[in-house]
Amino acid sequence: MKFTSRRSNVRGRNGVVATTQPLAAMAGLRTLLNGGNAIDAAVATAATLNVVEPMSTGIGGDLFALVKIGGDPKIKALNASGRAGNATSLQELRDQNLSEIPSDSPYAITVPGTVSGWQSLTNSYGNMDLQECLKPAIEYAELGYPVSEIIAMQWNANAARLSKDGLRSDLLIDGRPPNAGEIVTMPQLGRTLRAIAEGGADEFYKGSLSSKIASHVQSLGGWLTKDDFVNHKADWVEPIKTDYRGITCWECPPNGQGLNTLIALNILSGFDVSKMGFQSAETYHHLIEAMRLAFIDGEKYIADPSKVDVPIKDLLGKKHADYKRSFINPDNVADIECSIDSKIINDTVYISVVDKDGNACSLINSLFEAFGTGIVVPETSIALHNRGKGFSLSDNHPNLIEANKRPFHTIIPAMATVNDQLWLTYGVMGGMQQAQGHLQMLVNMIDFKLSPQKALDAPRFRTSIINESFIESIADKHILSSLKSKGHNMTLAEPHPSFFGSGQIIETDLSNGTLTGASEPRADGSAVAW
Repeated sequence: MKFTSRRSNVRGRNGVVATTQPLAAMAGLRTLLNGGNAIDAAVATAATLNVVEPMSTGIGGDLFALVKIGGDPKIKALNASGRAGNATSLQELRDQNLSEIPSDSPYAITVPGTVSGWQSLTNSYGNMDLQECLKPAIEYAELGYPVSEIIAMQWNANAARLSKDGLRSDLLIDGRPPNAGEIVTMPQLGRTLRAIAEGGADEFYKGSLSSKIASHVQSLGGWLTKDDFVNHKADWVEPIKTDYRGITCWECPPNGQGLNTLIALNILSGFDVSKMGFQSAETYHHLIEAMRLAFIDGEKYIADPSKVDVPIKDLLGKKHADYKRSFINPDNVADIECSIDSKIINDTVYISVVDKDGNACSLINSLFEAFGTGIVVPETSIALHNRGKGFSLSDNHPNLIEANKRPFHTIIPAMATVNDQLWLTYGVMGGMQQAQGHLQMLVNMIDFKLSPQKALDAPRFRTSIINESFIESIADKHILSSLKSKGHNMTLAEPHPSFFGSGQIIETDLSNGTLTGASEPRADGSAVAW
């Protein structure tokens, strides 16, 4: 299939920043120009996105990151997601006859890990301190910025999610969302960011901000206490990886869903996808089936590894990939429920930054759903995430809610290396679309040799464990009919960044070091270089 790439690749030699909003991308680039490295720039970009794209990310959310430093072959992974409060009670939820955690309830709020992530990144690998990195965000909050088009649309579509406290915050203007082009200032959020800039993570987790958040959550019936904040910490953990056609693909380990992508890649590695043809029904069929087969493993096994045994080595083993692959029939949809191997036991904004020294940061920072729970802490403009929705209330489920446990997370930054050299720094935000966005982007670049921008522009699918899939309306219509003939419950859908994902890619040319950036055409984002 031929399609028109809707943006050009962006190339530079000294640094590239790619994210979902141009002002935030420029905040990262300014940080590089002022002497910061890729890690500093990623934090500056993330903090700025809290201001210019506040429905997607912020202080009240969680963060994961992958970091590579220059010529060091080692990839570092940071898990800055928060845990459930010590007073968390499954019985309290069951007494209310709840079968799942409501997305707008205080029960969905775990300790926000974002600020611990920013601090850990700058302390461990930055050239700047956190105060310097937060300057662009504070500037936009205090002096104002014009709202971009797609973000205005998302703001308007989700403003009703905000609680009554949101009406008195910076997140609405006289009770309404801003229009595209309207100047927005956020004085409350500016003061909050200044407090964090001056006091660091300690101000957030041990100072007045944690007291305000805990008090507000408790006033609504939630469990978080000041001690839960004091006891929070971000963790540097070992990333997980797999080899796909000679490319080493890296993800953060559970409690995130990066494992889903790696399992799907292992399944696909046994097929010659390039011979099936770019944007062919056969390619779509195999990618969808591999993803569904991976998702059912993820549903069964991905959880907080400090609380549950997650058999990562077995799930990423060749034997397991061979077993899962055996369920793929070229002519029919698989019964994936039968593919669980019981013997094996022995799931936002995304930022990509690479600098002139080969330092790279792949970072994702999220409130989960738009404005998270919609619960806003008075006088702070901190919207609190709803990652606790990722917990289950079913006995024997790996994500059964439990005190001091991290929930299942959809957010997954990623990297790819060739012979220990950085090749790609990338991510595709969008809930459960993230793992399958990674899969599709990698197949586009590895199997079909597309440039980063074309890899993002190409039509996408979205699927799930149940046989329900969607394909973008920009794809050739014959693909839809062919997939239906194979038994796929397939529907056309209009391109939308929240549904089909919103990606960013930076590619490092292994021959001359040139950096090529690409940004999601379905969103307001941009890649900027120097």
